[in-house]
Amino acid sequence: MGDPRVGAVVITWNRKREALASVSRLLALPERPRVVLVDNGSSDGTAEAVRNVHPDAEVIALRENLGAVGRNIGVKHLDTPYVAFCDDDTWWAPGSLTRAADVLDACPGLAAVTARILVVPGGHEDPIVAELRDSPVPGPDWLPGPALGSFLAGASVLRRDAFLSCGGFNPHLWLGGEEELLAVDLAAAGWELCYLEGLTVYHQASPLRDPHERRRLGLRNTLWFAWLRRPVRPALRRMLHLARTVPRDRVTALAVLDALRGLGWVLAERRTLPPRVEARLLSLEEAQSRSVARRYIS
Repeated sequence: MGDPRVGAVVITWNRKREALASVSRLLALPERPRVVLVDNGSSDGTAEAVRNVHPDAEVIALRENLGAVGRNIGVKHLDTPYVAFCDDDTWWAPGSLTRAADVLDACPGLAAVTARILVVPGGHEDPIVAELRDSPVPGPDWLPGPALGSFLAGASVLRRDAFLSCGGFNPHLWLGGEEELLAVDLAAAGWELCYLEGLTVYHQASPLRDPHERRRLGLRNTLWFAWLRRPVRPALRRMLHLARTVPRDRVTALAVLDALRGLGWVLAERRTLPPRVEARLLSLEEAQSRSVARRYIS
Protein backbone atom coordinates (compact mmCIF):
# COMPACT_ATOMS: atom_id res chain seq x y z
CA MET A 1 0.00 0.00 0.00
CA GLY A 2 2.92 2.36 0.55
CA ASP A 3 2.92 5.37 2.88
CA PRO A 4 1.00 8.39 1.56
CA ARG A 5 2.40 10.69 4.25
CA VAL A 6 5.81 11.17 2.64
CA GLY A 7 6.89 12.55 -0.71
CA ALA A 8 10.46 12.88 -1.96
CA VAL A 9 12.21 15.75 -3.71
CA VAL A 10 15.45 15.28 -5.64
CA ILE A 11 17.40 18.15 -7.20
CA THR A 12 19.97 17.52 -9.90
CA TRP A 13 22.14 19.25 -12.48
CA ASN A 14 23.96 17.49 -15.31
CA ARG A 15 24.18 14.16 -13.51
CA LYS A 16 21.92 12.00 -15.64
CA ARG A 17 23.29 8.66 -14.46
CA GLU A 18 23.09 9.59 -10.78
CA ALA A 19 19.60 11.09 -11.14
CA LEU A 20 18.30 7.95 -12.81
CA ALA A 21 19.74 5.78 -10.05
CA SER A 22 18.41 8.00 -7.26
CA VAL A 23 14.89 8.09 -8.66
CA SER A 24 14.95 4.34 -9.27
CA ARG A 25 15.89 3.65 -5.66
CA LEU A 26 13.21 5.99 -4.30
CA LEU A 27 10.49 4.44 -6.45
CA ALA A 28 11.53 0.98 -5.26
CA LEU A 29 11.07 1.82 -1.56
CA PRO A 30 8.27 -0.01 0.25
CA GLU A 31 6.81 3.41 1.17
CA ARG A 32 6.28 4.10 -2.55
CA PRO A 33 6.66 7.87 -2.10
CA ARG A 34 5.64 10.40 -4.70
CA VAL A 35 8.94 11.34 -6.27
CA VAL A 36 9.55 14.81 -7.69
CA LEU A 37 12.78 15.35 -9.60
CA VAL A 38 13.66 19.01 -10.10
CA ASP A 39 16.19 19.34 -12.90
CA ASN A 40 18.14 22.58 -12.52
CA GLY A 41 18.52 23.33 -16.22
CA SER A 42 20.69 20.33 -17.16
CA SER A 43 22.17 20.22 -20.65
CA ASP A 44 22.82 16.45 -20.65
CA GLY A 45 19.22 15.31 -21.17
CA THR A 46 18.58 14.42 -17.52
CA ALA A 47 14.93 15.46 -17.46
CA GLU A 48 14.07 13.60 -20.66
CA ALA A 49 15.89 10.46 -19.54
CA VAL A 50 14.11 10.33 -16.18
CA ARG A 51 10.72 10.90 -17.84
CA ASN A 52 11.39 8.06 -20.29
CA VAL A 53 12.82 5.54 -17.84
CA HIS A 54 10.64 6.39 -14.82
CA PRO A 55 7.22 7.59 -15.94
CA ASP A 56 5.94 7.30 -12.36
CA ALA A 57 8.27 10.10 -11.27
CA GLU A 58 7.16 13.72 -11.57
CA VAL A 59 9.80 15.76 -13.40
CA ILE A 60 10.06 19.54 -13.20
CA ALA A 61 12.56 20.86 -15.75
CA LEU A 62 13.83 24.35 -14.94
CA ARG A 63 15.41 26.60 -17.52
CA GLU A 64 18.29 27.62 -15.23
CA ASN A 65 20.18 26.30 -12.25
CA LEU A 66 18.44 27.68 -9.16
CA GLY A 67 20.40 25.56 -6.70
CA ALA A 68 18.54 24.79 -3.48
CA VAL A 69 15.54 26.82 -4.63
CA GLY A 70 14.78 23.77 -6.75
CA ARG A 71 13.81 22.07 -3.50
CA ASN A 72 11.38 24.90 -2.73
CA ILE A 73 9.71 24.27 -6.07
CA GLY A 74 9.54 20.53 -5.45
CA VAL A 75 8.03 20.97 -1.99
CA LYS A 76 5.34 23.31 -3.34
CA HIS A 77 4.53 20.73 -6.03
CA LEU A 78 3.83 18.05 -3.41
CA ASP A 79 0.87 17.93 -1.05
CA THR A 80 2.18 15.30 1.39
CA PRO A 81 2.56 16.42 5.01
CA TYR A 82 6.21 15.34 5.05
CA VAL A 83 8.94 15.67 2.43
CA ALA A 84 12.14 13.65 2.23
CA PHE A 85 14.98 15.52 0.59
CA CYS A 86 17.41 13.53 -1.47
CA ASP A 87 20.42 14.58 -3.50
CA ASP A 88 21.13 12.82 -6.77
CA ASP A 89 23.95 10.88 -5.09
CA THR A 90 22.04 9.88 -1.93
CA TRP A 91 19.19 7.46 -1.28
CA TRP A 92 17.03 6.38 1.65
CA ALA A 93 17.04 2.94 3.27
CA PRO A 94 13.76 0.96 3.13
CA GLY A 95 11.52 1.76 6.08
CA SER A 96 13.24 5.02 7.00
CA LEU A 97 10.57 7.24 5.49
CA THR A 98 7.78 5.52 7.41
CA ARG A 99 9.83 5.72 10.60
CA ALA A 100 10.35 9.45 10.01
CA ALA A 101 6.63 10.00 9.38
CA ASP A 102 5.72 8.11 12.55
CA VAL A 103 8.04 10.31 14.61
CA LEU A 104 6.80 13.52 13.01
CA ASP A 105 3.21 12.41 13.62
CA ALA A 106 4.02 11.81 17.28
CA CYS A 107 5.93 15.08 17.75
CA PRO A 108 3.91 17.99 16.33
CA GLY A 109 6.56 20.51 17.40
CA LEU A 110 9.27 18.79 15.36
CA ALA A 111 10.08 20.31 11.95
CA ALA A 112 12.80 17.97 10.69
CA VAL A 113 14.56 14.69 11.41
CA THR A 114 18.04 14.02 10.06
CA ALA A 115 19.28 10.52 9.31
CA ARG A 116 22.47 8.60 9.88
CA ILE A 117 24.58 8.72 6.71
CA LEU A 118 26.48 5.68 5.46
CA VAL A 119 29.14 6.18 2.80
CA VAL A 120 29.13 3.89 -0.23
CA PRO A 121 31.23 1.93 -1.03
CA GLY A 122 32.27 0.63 2.34
CA GLY A 123 29.19 1.34 4.42
CA HIS A 124 31.04 3.35 7.08
CA GLU A 125 29.49 6.36 8.77
CA ASP A 126 30.10 9.80 7.35
CA PRO A 127 32.24 11.82 9.80
CA ILE A 128 29.35 14.25 10.35
CA VAL A 129 27.29 11.50 12.01
CA ALA A 130 29.35 11.51 15.19
CA GLU A 131 28.82 15.25 15.49
CA LEU A 132 25.06 14.87 15.01
CA ARG A 133 24.87 12.05 17.54
CA ASP A 134 26.85 14.04 20.12
CA SER A 135 25.15 17.37 19.44
CA PRO A 136 25.50 19.75 22.41
CA VAL A 137 22.38 21.72 21.46
CA PRO A 138 19.87 21.82 24.33
CA GLY A 139 16.37 20.61 23.51
CA PRO A 140 13.10 19.63 25.16
CA ASP A 141 12.73 16.25 26.84
CA TRP A 142 10.14 15.06 24.33
CA LEU A 143 12.58 15.02 21.40
CA PRO A 144 13.17 11.48 20.09
CA GLY A 145 16.85 12.19 19.44
CA PRO A 146 19.59 14.77 20.00
CA ALA A 147 18.52 18.35 19.26
CA LEU A 148 20.28 19.97 16.30
CA GLY A 149 21.12 23.52 15.36
CA SER A 150 20.78 22.73 11.65
CA PHE A 151 20.00 19.82 9.33
CA LEU A 152 21.41 18.18 6.20
CA ALA A 153 19.17 18.68 3.19
CA GLY A 154 20.30 15.48 1.47
CA ALA A 155 19.51 13.38 4.52
CA SER A 156 16.44 14.86 6.24
CA VAL A 157 12.66 14.56 6.26
CA LEU A 158 10.88 17.87 6.88
CA ARG A 159 7.39 18.91 7.84
CA ARG A 160 6.07 20.59 4.69
CA ASP A 161 4.02 23.28 6.44
CA ALA A 162 6.95 24.33 8.64
CA PHE A 163 9.28 24.48 5.65
CA LEU A 164 6.92 26.65 3.63
CA SER A 165 5.95 28.91 6.52
CA CYS A 166 9.61 29.88 6.99
CA GLY A 167 10.15 30.55 3.29
CA GLY A 168 12.21 27.52 2.33
CA PHE A 169 15.79 28.02 1.15
CA ASN A 170 17.02 31.55 0.52
CA PRO A 171 17.73 32.09 -3.18
CA HIS A 172 20.80 34.24 -2.46
CA LEU A 173 22.63 31.29 -0.87
CA TRP A 174 22.13 29.00 -3.87
CA LEU A 175 23.98 25.93 -2.53
CA GLY A 176 26.51 25.24 0.19
CA GLY A 177 25.40 25.30 3.81
CA GLU A 178 22.07 26.78 2.78
CA GLU A 179 20.34 24.74 5.49
CA GLU A 180 21.79 26.79 8.36
CA LEU A 181 19.74 29.92 7.68
CA LEU A 182 16.48 28.02 7.30
CA ALA A 183 17.24 25.99 10.43
CA VAL A 184 17.58 29.02 12.68
CA ASP A 185 14.49 30.61 11.17
CA LEU A 186 12.58 27.42 11.98
CA ALA A 187 13.93 27.53 15.53
CA ALA A 188 13.00 31.21 15.87
CA ALA A 189 9.46 30.25 14.84
CA GLY A 190 9.33 27.67 17.65
CA TRP A 191 10.17 24.48 15.75
CA GLU A 192 12.63 21.78 16.82
CA LEU A 193 15.14 19.78 14.76
CA CYS A 194 16.72 16.49 15.76
CA TYR A 195 18.95 13.62 14.72
CA LEU A 196 17.24 10.22 14.56
CA GLU A 197 19.46 7.15 14.75
CA GLY A 198 16.76 4.88 13.30
CA LEU A 199 16.86 6.57 9.90
CA THR A 200 19.49 5.74 7.30
CA VAL A 201 20.62 7.49 4.12
CA TYR A 202 23.32 6.17 1.80
CA HIS A 203 25.74 8.54 0.09
CA GLN A 204 27.93 7.72 -2.89
CA ALA A 205 29.68 10.97 -3.72
CA SER A 206 29.43 11.82 -7.39
CA PRO A 207 32.74 12.31 -9.22
CA LEU A 208 31.02 15.14 -11.10
CA ARG A 209 31.70 17.84 -8.53
CA ASP A 210 34.04 20.77 -8.15
CA PRO A 211 35.46 20.76 -4.60
CA HIS A 212 36.94 24.24 -4.97
CA GLU A 213 33.60 25.70 -6.02
CA ARG A 214 31.89 23.91 -3.13
CA ARG A 215 34.38 25.38 -0.67
CA ARG A 216 34.00 28.84 -2.17
CA LEU A 217 30.20 28.74 -1.88
CA GLY A 218 30.23 27.19 1.59
CA LEU A 219 32.62 29.78 2.97
CA ARG A 220 30.72 32.64 1.36
CA ASN A 221 27.43 31.40 2.81
CA THR A 222 28.97 30.95 6.25
CA LEU A 223 30.09 34.58 6.22
CA TRP A 224 26.68 35.74 5.01
CA PHE A 225 24.88 33.71 7.65
CA ALA A 226 26.95 35.23 10.45
CA TRP A 227 25.86 38.73 9.47
CA LEU A 228 22.30 37.81 8.58
CA ARG A 229 21.38 36.40 11.99
CA ARG A 230 24.15 36.66 14.63
CA PRO A 231 24.81 39.58 16.98
CA VAL A 232 27.96 41.57 16.23
CA ARG A 233 30.29 39.86 18.71
CA PRO A 234 29.49 36.25 17.72
CA ALA A 235 29.64 37.26 14.04
CA LEU A 236 33.09 38.76 14.51
CA ARG A 237 34.20 35.73 16.52
CA ARG A 238 33.10 33.42 13.70
CA MET A 239 34.99 35.50 11.15
CA LEU A 240 38.17 35.47 13.24
CA HIS A 241 37.95 31.69 13.62
CA LEU A 242 37.62 31.28 9.87
CA ALA A 243 40.50 33.67 9.25
CA ARG A 244 42.72 31.48 11.43
CA THR A 245 41.66 28.13 9.99
CA VAL A 246 40.87 28.41 6.27
CA PRO A 247 43.64 28.24 3.65
CA ARG A 248 44.95 31.59 2.48
CA ASP A 249 44.54 30.83 -1.18
CA ARG A 250 42.67 31.95 -4.28
CA VAL A 251 39.48 30.06 -3.41
CA THR A 252 39.25 31.74 -0.01
CA ALA A 253 39.95 35.15 -1.53
CA LEU A 254 37.17 34.65 -4.07
CA ALA A 255 34.75 33.54 -1.32
CA VAL A 256 35.50 36.66 0.73
CA LEU A 257 35.08 38.83 -2.35
CA ASP A 258 31.74 37.16 -3.10
CA ALA A 259 30.63 37.79 0.49
CA LEU A 260 31.56 41.47 0.28
CA ARG A 261 29.65 41.84 -2.98
CA GLY A 262 26.51 40.59 -1.24
CA LEU A 263 26.86 42.83 1.80
CA GLY A 264 24.06 45.14 0.65
CA TRP A 265 21.33 42.51 0.59
CA VAL A 266 22.71 40.87 3.73
CA LEU A 267 22.43 44.05 5.77
CA ALA A 268 19.00 44.78 4.28
CA GLU A 269 17.72 41.36 5.43
CA ARG A 270 19.66 41.22 8.70
CA ARG A 271 17.69 40.36 11.83
CA THR A 272 19.23 38.91 14.95
CA LEU A 273 17.82 35.78 16.47
CA PRO A 274 15.80 35.51 19.68
CA PRO A 275 18.11 34.94 22.70
CA ARG A 276 17.00 31.32 23.12
CA VAL A 277 18.04 30.50 19.53
CA GLU A 278 21.28 32.45 19.78
CA ALA A 279 22.06 30.46 22.94
CA ARG A 280 21.78 27.27 20.89
CA LEU A 281 24.29 28.59 18.37
CA LEU A 282 26.65 29.53 21.18
CA SER A 283 26.44 25.95 22.46
CA LEU A 284 27.72 24.77 19.07
CA GLU A 285 30.76 27.01 18.81
CA GLU A 286 33.21 24.73 20.56
CA ALA A 287 32.05 21.68 18.57
CA GLN A 288 32.30 23.65 15.33
CA SER A 289 35.84 24.71 16.15
CA ARG A 290 36.83 21.04 16.53
CA SER A 291 34.81 19.72 13.58
CA VAL A 292 36.60 17.57 11.04
CA ALA A 293 33.53 17.24 8.83
CA ARG A 294 32.86 20.94 8.19
CA ARG A 295 36.26 22.48 7.61
CA TYR A 296 36.82 24.70 4.57
CA ILE A 297 40.18 23.24 3.63
CA SER A 298 39.72 21.02 0.54
